[in-house]
Amino acid sequence: MFLHPGNISGKKYNRIISLVPSITELLYYLKLENEVVGITKFCVHPEEWFRNKTRIGGTKNINFKTIETLSPDLIIANKEENVKDQVERLAEKYDVYLSNVNNLFDAINMINDIGNLTGKIVDASSLAKEITEKFEKLKETASSKRKIRTAYFIWKDPFMVAGSGTFINNMMEYCGFENIFSSQKRYPEIILKQVEENNCELILLSSEPYPFKEKHLKEFQKIFPRLKIMLTDGEMFSWYGSRLLNAANYFENILQSE
Repeated sequence: MFLHPGNISGKKYNRIISLVPSITELLYYLKLENEVVGITKFCVHPEEWFRNKTRIGGTKNINFKTIETLSPDLIIANKEENVKDQVERLAEKYDVYLSNVNNLFDAINMINDIGNLTGKIVDASSLAKEITEKFEKLKETASSKRKIRTAYFIWKDPFMVAGSGTFINNMMEYCGFENIFSSQKRYPEIILKQVEENNCELILLSSEPYPFKEKHLKEFQKIFPRLKIMLTDGEMFSWYGSRLLNAANYFENILQSE
């Protein structure tokens, strides 16, 4: 069964599998060591869980037999990160909370939902409040600065960027960046000449899902010698759990460097 905000009861789940790396980190923050019995191979934070928790495959390649052996009473998934058919199959047998996080508002609601599902209402509410306050302060800082026309690259060969309707785009807005590809939805493929055609001023090369490195920065700098190019921590822009506490400070530092 799929769980939605309207049908989350007071039931506390005690055997949880997370199919979402950023939510796995949130579950750790909420001190659910004993309750979380399975994670994906991409749930790299915290390291101790990555080393010791049972891995149930990847976010898009779930091992159903391993899940069955763990006898979960709750599975946490995400609309974008997991495969629809696989999640629907799980929901036939288990309670599934399907998150759909496209902006900070969605992230705050998700954090509170997870608190309700795990008996950590107070801790989750406190976390949500602190994140909200940090981002309000960030928004205030960004509003005093000129908006910078920015392209956020997530992939190479083909080149792909973050467009509208993405959590990354919302984080860019909080940073005061004007996404030059916001007229395109989700993660469009582009050609590099579109960067200059859209009067770009700043290129951000993300560390994930494609691991852009210093060598890529140098390649881009040769192509765009007059643009500012930065390597950026993709987890800060796309992880929507407890990582948001650190993300606000990270974005503040980016703003101060401008």
